[in-house]
This record gives sequence, C-alpha cells and structure tokens, in this order.
Amino acid sequence: MNLRRLAALCRKESYQIVRDPSSILIAFILPVALLFILGYAVNLDSAHIRLGLLDEDGGGAARRLAATLHATPALDVQPLRSRPEMEEKLAHGKIRGAVVIQSGFSRDWVAGQGTVQLLTDGAEPNTANFVAAYVQGAWLRWQQAEGDERAHPITPAIDIRQRFWFNPSAESPNFLVPGTIAIVMTIVGALLSSLVVAREWERGTMEALLATPVSRTELLLSKILPYYALGIAAMLLCLIVAVFVMRVPFRGPLWLLWLMSSLFLANALGMGLFLSTVMRTQFDAAQAALTAGYLPALMLSGFVFEISSMPEPLQWLTRILPARYFASTLQTLFQAGVIPSLLWFNAASLILLGAFWLGQTVRRTRRTLD
Repeated sequence: MNLRRLAALCRKESYQIVRDPSSILIAFILPVALLFILGYAVNLDSAHIRLGLLDEDGGGAARRLAATLHATPALDVQPLRSRPEMEEKLAHGKIRGAVVIQSGFSRDWVAGQGTVQLLTDGAEPNTANFVAAYVQGAWLRWQQAEGDERAHPITPAIDIRQRFWFNPSAESPNFLVPGTIAIVMTIVGALLSSLVVAREWERGTMEALLATPVSRTELLLSKILPYYALGIAAMLLCLIVAVFVMRVPFRGPLWLLWLMSSLFLANALGMGLFLSTVMRTQFDAAQAALTAGYLPALMLSGFVFEISSMPEPLQWLTRILPARYFASTLQTLFQAGVIPSLLWFNAASLILLGAFWLGQTVRRTRRTLD
C-alpha cells in the first residue's frame, strides 16, 4: 500500500464530499432534525391525561375525592353529567378514562366501606395502564388524608417507595435520544457510503481508477476514511445537541464513546460499501441502504420496542443487527456510565459484525470491469 497514493485518493474523496450538498445535508442537517423530531415528538410519558369524573353521590366524601383527583398533576379531570355522556366521550376518544362515584358513596364510606368505578379506554393499553396507576395513587392519597382527619390514619399493608435507577426523573427523552443517535448514525454511515462506489460507476470514473496502479486496499480505504471522519463529526454534533440543547445527561467517558462509535461505523460503512459495490447505481444503493439499515435499526434495535417482548424468531434476528448493540451502548453511556460486562459484549459483537461486512466488501471488490 502506497501512503502517498492513499492520501491523494482520500483528498479526492474529501473534495467530492464538500462539493456534494447532499452529503452535508445527510451528515449535519438530517441528524439534528431527527434528534428533535424523535426526541421531542415521540414521547412515552403520559401527562395531562383526559379523565372524566361522574359524581352521582354529591356528598362530602365524594367532593373531597373529586378535589384530590383534580389536584393530580398528570390528570386533566373533566366533569361529566350523565353515563350516556361518559360513554359518548369514551367512544370518541375525548377522554381516556372515567371515574364513577356511585350514589351512596359518602354514606358507605362513613360505615367503613365505599368503592368507586374506574373505566379506561382499552384501545390504547399503555395509556389505560397510566390512567389506572394515577387514579389508584390519588385514591390512596385520599384514603390517607381521610384517615388523618378522623385521627385514625389508614396504613397500607405494603409501603411502596419508588426509586428510578439510571433515569431518576423517569423522562422518556433520556432513553429515546441515545437510541435516536444510533438510528442517525446508521443513516449517516450506511446511506452516505452506499453512494460512493456506485457514483464512480455512474460517472465513469471507476474505469479511470482501475487503469491506475491503485490497489484494492487503497481504493476501499480511500472510500472509508473520509466518511469515517464525517461520521465521527456527526456523532460529535449529536452529542452536543443531546447534552447542551436537549439536556440529556451523559455519564460515560468520551474515549469510550469514540471507540464504540468507531466500531459501529465500521459496520455501517462496510454495509454501505457492500451495497454500493453490488448495486452500482446510486438510486438502487440508497434504497437498499434505507431498507437494510434504517428500517431494521428503527424497529428491531430495542430503541422503542422491547426486544424481549418480540417473537423468538425476531429476537434471534436482532442478534445480527449492529444497531441493537450500538443503541444499548449509547443508552448505557448516557444513563448509567460504564458497565464493563455489557459494553465489552457489545464491542465484541460489533467487531464480529464489522469484520463480516468489511470482509464481504473486500470479497466483492475486484479490479475488473465485470
């Protein structure tokens, strides 16, 4: 390998990157846009849930319970006048649940009994679970307050004290943003590198390159190194936006983030170059990169959907996806810091998959026109 020749090829490829507006758009504009879209628009937190309240009793205990529900920050309580109105609003999605305080509730409560009915919209199971949890919490607080007023505090049989490890504020962006960065890096690496070899074939410059003494190793390295630098720059931009703009905490060392990003870029660039070598047209290569890289990374990396809840064949399929290991690594570095056993397993998996993709690229690259 001639280093002077390699440097000249890398310089040529760098000029092509600078002169191509789409490369700058994909590397710097698209990552920021995706971070804001997926980091802010996609939110797994349930706040200000619309809850209907039908008070058929009207007694003192019922009014105090209603006040407790109104004071719950996560609930947007809307008074209801009748059961038909409640059913109509539930059917049209105007409320996600309804609490019914039945007639005689205050009298039964004085006698040591008393129940309320909770109806939830099961069409959205996740939201229904949030509604049930918030109402049960409000019901427990109201019981304790009633016991204090009677000088007979009600002590629950089990005292639950919650503590959220790694994400104390329990905010979904702290989990979603690191996973989004893995998706962004998949796009940057696979999509950009999928165009480089195909572009040479389309423009007819590949024949000129093959007529020179350039070796296969020099040719591939000249395509990898500039886009590796571009990928690291995109990773740095994503880190700055996530930490300083979106306020997502980062608890891991920067050198480890660089190392794991480099291993992942070896996978993304290797896959993109392989598709570019096989397809030989930019349109086909870009479509293949989006289909083989972006969609599996979004759906099967554990970024949004828990892998353990997937069917077993899909769980096995996720084992060959580099994005699975990179998303797990980023979520660990952002939220927990360094967990050696997890990070080294992810690193070993990325090394094996990267060797596979780069090996396939080397095998498919020949210094011939056929």
